[in-house]
Amino acid sequence: MSENQHPPSLSALFAVFARIGVLSFGGPAAQIALMHRELVEQRNWLSERQFLSALSFTMLLPGPEAMQLATYAGWRLRGTLGGLIGGGLFVLPGAVVIMALSAVYVGFGQLPLVAALFLGIKAAVIVIVIQAFLNLSKRALKGGVAVWIAGLAFTALFVFDLPFPLVIAGAALIGYLGWITPIAAAADLPQGRPSNSLAHLAIWGGLWAAPVGLLYLIAPEGLLLAIGLFFSKLALVTFGGAYAVLAYMVQQVVGDFGWLTTGQMMDALGLAETTPGPLILVTQFVGFLAGFGAYGWAGAVTAALLTLWVTFIPCFLWIFLFAPQVDRLVAWPKLQAALDGVMAAVVGVIANLSVWFALHVWFETVTRDSRLWLPDWASLDLAAVILTLLAAILLLWQKMGLIRVLVIMAGAGALISPFFG
Repeated sequence: MSENQHPPSLSALFAVFARIGVLSFGGPAAQIALMHRELVEQRNWLSERQFLSALSFTMLLPGPEAMQLATYAGWRLRGTLGGLIGGGLFVLPGAVVIMALSAVYVGFGQLPLVAALFLGIKAAVIVIVIQAFLNLSKRALKGGVAVWIAGLAFTALFVFDLPFPLVIAGAALIGYLGWITPIAAAADLPQGRPSNSLAHLAIWGGLWAAPVGLLYLIAPEGLLLAIGLFFSKLALVTFGGAYAVLAYMVQQVVGDFGWLTTGQMMDALGLAETTPGPLILVTQFVGFLAGFGAYGWAGAVTAALLTLWVTFIPCFLWIFLFAPQVDRLVAWPKLQAALDGVMAAVVGVIANLSVWFALHVWFETVTRDSRLWLPDWASLDLAAVILTLLAAILLLWQKMGLIRVLVIMAGAGALISPFFG
C-alpha cells in the first residue's frame, strides 16, 4: 500500500483484479504494464518503489512472475485474502478459456480446416519464440560471461540433451560464485518484516502435496500421479518465464513420456498465447490432452484441474512465505547474481526451443543422429516456411499486436495450405 493511502475495500480489490485478469493478454510484459497502470498510475494503491521491488522479488522466484506480482500486490494491500483475490483472479479467466479451447481442440482438431488454421498459428509461434529470444538477449546478455553461459546452455540442450534443471542450476551457481556481476557484502541488508512462515509452509505445502499424496495412495502406477509429480517438479524449476519452461516440457512430455506430439505442444502454446492470464496455462492444455489420451473426457478434465493445482498453488506458497522479506531478498547481491546467471542461460534455452520448433514445423521428418537433429529435406513443408516468413514480417517488422497476428496467421494457414497439399 502506498504511503498515506488507506487500503482498498475487498469489493474494490475484487473488481480491479477481475478487470486485470480478463484483460491480461500479451504475455508477462504487457500484463505487468497493465498492473502498473491499474495499481500505481490510476489508483496509487502501490508506490513506484513498492511496485518495482515487488517485480524484482517475483523475478527471483520460480513460476509465472506476472501472476506472482498480482498475488503480492493483493497481499500487500489486504493480506492473505487480498493475495488470494489478486492471484486467483489473474489465473481463473484464462483457465476457463483454456479448458474450453482444449475440449474444442480434442473434438475438432483433426479436421483439415482446423489443421490448416493451426499450421498458421504454429508458424507464428516460431516467430513469437524468436521475438522472446531477441528481447531477453538485450536484457540478459551483459558481458562476455553471460554470452558464454547462453552458448553453453544452448549446446547442453541442443547437442547433448542435458536435463533442463541441471542447466539452470549450473548457470545459477556460476552467477552465485561472482563470475557475472560484482558480489557486494551482505552485512547491511535491510531487515525483513515478521511473518508466520511455518504456518504458511504447512498450509500451502500441504495443499500442494495433498492431491499428489492421495493419488499415490489410490493409484500409484497411474498417469494422473505421473502428471501431478511432473508438474510439481516443474513448479520448482520454472525460472526464466514460460518459454524456458516450455523447452523443459517438450524435452519431457514429448521426448521422454510421449504424452503429446510436437505438433500438439506447438498448438498448446498457440492457444495459450490467445487467452488472458499467464502463458504457463499451457500446462493445463498439456494435462488435458495427456488425460484424454489415457482416460477419455473425465480423465482430461481431472488431469487439467490437477495440473492447474500443482502449477499455481506453489505460487501462493512462495508469495505468502517470502513476501514479508521482500526488501531483504531484492537487496541480496549473491541472489541477484545467481538470477543473472539463470537469465543468461534462459537465452540459450529459448534459442534451442526456437530452432527445435522451426525444424519440426518446417519438416515432416526430423531425426536425431550423432547428437544433432537432422531434417529430411524431401519432407520440407513450403507452406509452413512461407507462413513463418509472413509471421516474421508482421511481428518483427510491422510490430503488429500479437492477437491480431495470430488471427491473421490462422486465416493465412487456411488459405495457403490447400495449394501445398
